[in-house]
Amino acid sequence: MFYKDETLALFIDGANLYSAAKALGFEIDYKLLRQEFMRRGKLTRAFYYAALLENEEFSPIRPLVDWLTYNGYNLVTKAAKEHFDSEGRRRVKGNMEIELAVNAMELAPHIDHAVLFSGDGDYCRLIESLQRQGVRVSVVSTIRSSKPMASDELRRQADNFIELDELRDIIGRPIRNQNGS
Repeated sequence: MFYKDETLALFIDGANLYSAAKALGFEIDYKLLRQEFMRRGKLTRAFYYAALLENEEFSPIRPLVDWLTYNGYNLVTKAAKEHFDSEGRRRVKGNMEIELAVNAMELAPHIDHAVLFSGDGDYCRLIESLQRQGVRVSVVSTIRSSKPMASDELRRQADNFIELDELRDIIGRPIRNQNGS
């Protein structure tokens, strides 16, 4: 439930939202996403959190990050850590939970509604704290993927759960394959 006169902020866990949309078979159109939430209330900020590999010449996320910075999003990035698992597979780790939580707590006195794009149960305490400050919290994620992406605890803590699959026709576009089609 959104109210036209309420101020709201978006907190997008980039890796989590990407994984959820991919599991549902679509990509997010970030221009449409921002427009949709501007329609739902007075959008004050739209944060996007991403960990980036600094030593790579080209990162597949770089064009998105560049586009977002010029199109109304506040980008919060940090260097990702690269390591190899016990089977020799390359792994990249770059959790952004602390950065997101700090921004949400700083903005809490200035907003009525926070929209968290993540299904990560680690955010339960953040949501609880925001709610104690009078901020309503909506969580956008999915339970319709083959492996649900939103934790039960997070869904219970949120004031509102928005199934990402129900936003597909509003903010989605088909997944493009490598040759651009």
